[in-house]
Amino acid sequence: MTAEKEAVAPAMLEEEEAQLVQKITGLAAAIAKLPSLSPSPDVNALFTELVLTCIPPSRVDVDELGPDAQDMRARLIRLCADAEGKLEAHYSDLLAAHDNPLDHLSLFPYFNNYIKLSQLEYGLLARHVPGPPPSRVAFVGSGPLPLSSLVLAVRHLPATSFDNYDICGEANERARRLVRADDGLGARMAFHTSDVAHVTRDLGAYDVVFLAALVGMAAEEKARVVEHLGWHMAPGAALVVRSAHGARGFLYPVVDPEEIRRGGFDVLAVHHPEGEVINSVIIARKPVAEGADVHAHGTVMSRPCMCCEVEARAHQKMEEMAMEKLPS
Repeated sequence: MTAEKEAVAPAMLEEEEAQLVQKITGLAAAIAKLPSLSPSPDVNALFTELVLTCIPPSRVDVDELGPDAQDMRARLIRLCADAEGKLEAHYSDLLAAHDNPLDHLSLFPYFNNYIKLSQLEYGLLARHVPGPPPSRVAFVGSGPLPLSSLVLAVRHLPATSFDNYDICGEANERARRLVRADDGLGARMAFHTSDVAHVTRDLGAYDVVFLAALVGMAAEEKARVVEHLGWHMAPGAALVVRSAHGARGFLYPVVDPEEIRRGGFDVLAVHHPEGEVINSVIIARKPVAEGADVHAHGTVMSRPCMCCEVEARAHQKMEEMAMEKLPS
């Protein structure tokens, strides 16, 4: 590359970033002016435009934005969280009106996203934490429409028990109604109204803990949650953390894998999907004492092998190529 081209490339990148931030700032301002974030034509149109703006691959690094853009991003993520909660509550009520709500999950407009995200997470877990299926799973931040737990329980982990944690009792009441007509699934699906920061001993009972993207929206909040999990999860248990990458960081918090390591976990994989699956996925595991096996819940678990450690540090494209080979 010539010196002239080297000088032009950063300028082009800065212009691209400036245009993106300007457009997102305008959308954020329009969203903030809405009288309500409950589903409506205006709300749906603005958030659709926002998502379509943020999902294309982007070289923007949200951590490098200036103070004003950082403040805008923080406010926008909270607006997105509020709107997402209202959208899920709306569709949870709509589904609950049916005799068997689980037969109508596809009414939710983003149901296909959850199908793909759950397949991605299950595939990454199977690859990086091999062994028998987990007997007990916790999902932290399950919300009024716990599609992740439902899809995982029905499609991928049919013998696993799920404990769903949310700080909102009303959200849990809505979620319970969705499994009332399915005795088998209802017996495997529990809902707890609790801040995970207050859950201690029970965390040691899970083989896998999923951390929803909007649990701990600020970096320091997320770090405290991860550290708490690191203290109380069982050695050998897996942690699945949802994050974001590039411009998708305007929609969801970005989790630094180093924060997961500082929280007491080995990071086994970091995957940034493209297309309609918005969330990045981090697979981590609480270390086991050297030479020890963990006989948790009847399962013998060992430390990650060296090949997994090497693979976790491989180029992202290698991970994407591997995921394409997973069964649908």
